[in-house]
This record gives sequence, C-alpha cells and structure tokens, in this order.
Amino acid sequence: MNIILFGPPGAGKGTQSEVISQKQSIPAISTGNIIREALKSGSELGLRLKQYMSDGGLVPDEVVIDIIKERIKKSDCKNGFILDGFPRTIPQAEALDKMGIKIDKVLEINVSDDIIIERMSGRRVCETCGSSYHMQNKKPQVEGICDKCHGTLVQREDDHPDTVKNRLQIYHKQTKPLENYYSKQGKLTVINGDNKSIKETVELVLSALEA
Repeated sequence: MNIILFGPPGAGKGTQSEVISQKQSIPAISTGNIIREALKSGSELGLRLKQYMSDGGLVPDEVVIDIIKERIKKSDCKNGFILDGFPRTIPQAEALDKMGIKIDKVLEINVSDDIIIERMSGRRVCETCGSSYHMQNKKPQVEGICDKCHGTLVQREDDHPDTVKNRLQIYHKQTKPLENYYSKQGKLTVINGDNKSIKETVELVLSALEA
C-alpha cells in the first residue's frame, strides 16, 4: 500500500508514520530525514542541497522530486511506502501523479492552530541526548533537567510561538490545498486530532487504513 501522510507541524506525523511502517512492514520516507542525511554525508546531493540553503532559498521542487523518485526505486518499497513531508504543494502532488506512482490512501491529520501552538511551545528537548518532554503532558522529574541523562532541557527555535505561527501560515497556504486535491481523487481520509493524544490519533490512523 502506498500512503501519503500530511498535516500541520506538531501533529505527530513522525510517530504515526513509524507505527504504520511497523504495522504494514513498509518504509516511512521522510524528505526531511533524507535531506539531513545527505547534508551530513557530503554526497553530491548533499553539496547541491547545501548550496541552495546557503543561498537562503528553498530546495527546488525538481530536486525534491528527484530525491523521492530515487528513494522509491529501492527494493524495500516494492510492497509500498509512506510519504511523510511530500508532497507539500499542489505542484509536487501533480509531479507525483505524472511519475505514474499509484497512491492508495492519503491521510490528513487535522489539528487546530491553537492546539498546535500550545503543543509545540510547551515542548522541551534535551540538548545532550535529544529526549523530548512537554511542560504539561510529559514533565521531567526535575524542571529543566532530562530524566535520562541529566542534560539541560531547552526550547528549540522551531518551537517558539511566533515561529510556530509562521510555520502554520505557510502550511495553510501551501499544503492545506492538498486536502481538496486528493478529496477530488477519492483518496482522502481526514482524521481529527483535536483534543487527542498522539497515541489516540495513531489508533484512528490505523483504523482508517483498515477501512
């Protein structure tokens, strides 16, 4: 089964795609992870990406599309895959269709902006081991200190309320239109993640795949 998973930043898509990957025995493909790995590796692709980013621009659609095209050719995708973070725009979705790739299901995690801002602005990450906490939902035993390694907990720049609001504006302008695009194709299932834990949302996602 070939699946697209999208939703606003902070909707827990990473956790959901990991669970689907395990349940369906198909790889979860995150363009963000591929780009980060390429930047670290110093590969030809990594050097191209670094140039775009150093120039202050976004990675062009054609480059992202090439990354996806090459990734889904790998043998672990023969029984299907989950795309997390692609497509982000209508042109990317159209390019995916032109590649002749059959998408079976598109799952949209719908969470209101207020909940996303509260969820992300309360997140804290250990700067030593990367463990994640939340000031309301998953508090550390000692405020500001990681339970696992006793490192310092910090708020990532991406999680500051103003940054989250800007990311949400971009999401609504560029990615939200995918809802209508895939609804017209009869492939979309919208999952309401408001007032639900990540675990509860995962259960709804798995139920949607079995429907």
